[in-house]
This record gives sequence, structure tokens and C-alpha cells, in this order.
Amino acid sequence: MTNTDFVIEAHGLSRKFSDFLAVSNVDLKVKHGHIHALIGPNGAGKTTCFNLLTKSIEPTAGRILYKGRDITGMTPAQVAQLGMVRSFQISAVFPTLSVLDNVRVALQRAAGTSFRFWRSDRSLNVLNERAHALLQDVGLTDKAAAIAGDLSYGRKRALEIATTLALEPEFLLLDEPTAGMGLEDVAATAALIRRVARTRTVLMVEHNLSVVAELADRITVLAGGKVLAEGSYAEISGDAHVQEAYIGRRAKA
Repeated sequence: MTNTDFVIEAHGLSRKFSDFLAVSNVDLKVKHGHIHALIGPNGAGKTTCFNLLTKSIEPTAGRILYKGRDITGMTPAQVAQLGMVRSFQISAVFPTLSVLDNVRVALQRAAGTSFRFWRSDRSLNVLNERAHALLQDVGLTDKAAAIAGDLSYGRKRALEIATTLALEPEFLLLDEPTAGMGLEDVAATAALIRRVARTRTVLMVEHNLSVVAELADRITVLAGGKVLAEGSYAEISGDAHVQEAYIGRRAKA
């Protein structure tokens, strides 16, 4: 395969905080059009890897390529402009604005302008068609007029994905998209991720292994900041070292 077969590549990626090596010599390749999951026990270095890939923090060592282009020295804003956008573990919405206005804020940001709260609704209606389309994509059409702060946790996460999609990402990084959700919201969010991934590449950190099994084309397992295993769900779930990392079962020598 050539470099262009992959959206993102990390080569020897490492990050040290004082004397603590949070990520150590990680190699990662995410193929175009795939849902790739990054999993591991608590403290494995998953979110640090996300922060390194999106340039929220700088690597101590290693290189990052985006569609074959070296982005190691770029800023978070620069990589976002290339089409790489991430969500966070904590839902980030404007709680006092309507669901529709949350999406319109994101659409204005995508256009490089700020949301003009003092302007009339008529002047902002040019954004409505795209905003409603995004709400339809995430199953929130019936909540367009609702106040975002009144939504259930699962629907807030859906709204956050809608505002993320407003930025037109080619590569979407989702950090714990189902964290804290009940079974119904987990199922709805998993279905949403599958729909979103039809037209873009997704890398997600996820603790819910049933969601990983359902969605992921390929899985990378981290433990102690290092890559422990990689493969399909069937391959990694049968790996003795992965079992040991998760449940303490001793791997055979």
C-alpha cells in the first residue's frame, strides 16, 4: 500500500511528561473509509494519542502524516483546516441556545465568520437548509427549536456530532462517544456513527467493547502507552496479552 491509502499515519509517536512516558513509540495507520477504534484499559494513553494526532499537544518524538503530508509541525487550527476534526469526552454545546442555533454557530465558524447574535433571524436563514440537513443526519429534526441544555445526554452528544459535521471534516476523531449513556442512547449513537462513516473516515476512542465490535473495521489496543495488539475484533479479543491487560488473565509465554 502507498501512503495515500491511509488518512492518518503515526510513526514512532511518543510523548513524555517530566519522567512519565505517556505514549511510547506508537505506530498507527488508519485506512481511508474505515472506522478504526483505539482501545485499552484506563491510563493506556488513548486520549494522549488523540491529542498528539490533532496537535493539541506536541510529540516528544515521532512523525504524523495526514494523507501523506507531514503535519508534525502544524498547529491544531492548521490540521483542522485540512479536514481533521475531533470531539471531546465532555459534550460541548451552547446550553442556552436552541438546537438549530447551535448548528448555525458551527456553520458560521466553518465559513470563517462569527455568530452575530444581534442580527435578525431573516439574515441567518441562509444557513437553515444546511443546518436542518445536519440535524436530520443525527436524528434531531424534531428538536430544532428545543433549548440545547434541555436535551438528554445522548441527544447532546448527537448535537455535538452535528456541529462537528458542520465543519465538513474528512477525518473525524471521536473521544468516548458513548461514555455515560444508557443502552438506548448507546444504540442510537452507534447507528449515528455508522451513518456518519459512510462518507468519511472515523477514529474513535471507545470503552464499550460491544460498540467497538459492532462498528470497528480495525482496532488498535494500547497498554502502558504502547501498541499491544492490532487487528479485527475477533483477532484482538482472542489475544492472550489483550485479555491480560483488560482482565488480568495471565498470558502464556
